[in-house]
Amino acid sequence: MSMGKQDFLALADEIRDNNATALQLPKMYTTFSETQLNVLAAFCQKQNSRFMRDRWLGYINGKNGKNGGAVKAS
Repeated sequence: MSMGKQDFLALADEIRDNNATALQLPKMYTTFSETQLNVLAAFCQKQNSRFMRDRWLGYINGKNGKNGGAVKAS
């Protein structure tokens, strides 16, 4: 079974949560590097040819929302 949108978003949410925690607790956690994120994005692309790499990376980096739109204001 291939991965779908929900799987990609769940992975992105976990990465975002990890990175936020790492910024608060840098001695216990580390953020994902650009290289690591690119490796994961390449894996996701192999799982589903419709995977939207730029949108996924943008969501992880806080540049866009889950569906590619503007980031919701808090």
